[in-house]
Amino acid sequence: MTNHRILNSGEHGELRVHTHADAALGDAVMAALVVPDEFRKVQGEYPILFKRDQASGKFSALALFGFENGENLFLGKDGWDTRYRPLSLAIQPFLIGRPASGEGEGQVHIDLDHPRVAGNGEGTRVFDETGRPTPYLEQIARQLGDLDESYRRSADFFAALERYELLEPFTLQVPLSDGSQNSLVGFHIIDEGKVRALDGDALGDLHAHDHLLPIFMALASLSQFSELVARKNAGRAGG
Repeated sequence: MTNHRILNSGEHGELRVHTHADAALGDAVMAALVVPDEFRKVQGEYPILFKRDQASGKFSALALFGFENGENLFLGKDGWDTRYRPLSLAIQPFLIGRPASGEGEGQVHIDLDHPRVAGNGEGTRVFDETGRPTPYLEQIARQLGDLDESYRRSADFFAALERYELLEPFTLQVPLSDGSQNSLVGFHIIDEGKVRALDGDALGDLHAHDHLLPIFMALASLSQFSELVARKNAGRAGG
């Protein structure tokens, strides 16, 4: 369940948020939404895959953390074992809200039922004693703005991938060191062969709209599968 409210100091002046990493706070997830503008940072840590929504038919991009639901191989006892955490997770429990028409400037909302909302004086303050935003909230507002703007631009990127037929279904069989096997199905990746075969006009179009860099970053990210498998095997050996 969610309980979204427009964030304001009058109602939420004493609000505090848990900012540390923990499975109980929503970090035990197999994947998280990422936007093309952050692919450069994501690709150095996680594989980037694409998934089509069955209802809308639209694609989104995901950073992969594990091979099964609820598995985050980058989450340890000391928090996230990576240099970068995707924005869609970093901003929780906050989100951008808009009028029902979808038009107008976005406002910072908060999900008051999110496990990161703290009680009993714990956590990081959102507003200071005078009702002004804390540095923490100012950082969140910047991240929300970046994520919202990038998400709105991403529709053109996914449309270009489909226009040039650059996405291909992806299935991965992952043999593990203990003899078991994980299967990864239902995702797409960018087809490197089709990217190489693009003609000059297509490459020019993709470059003109700033789509080439995220395409290359998504391709480069696939090298992170070996690290993901290594983490899985290390967990099996330790468990």
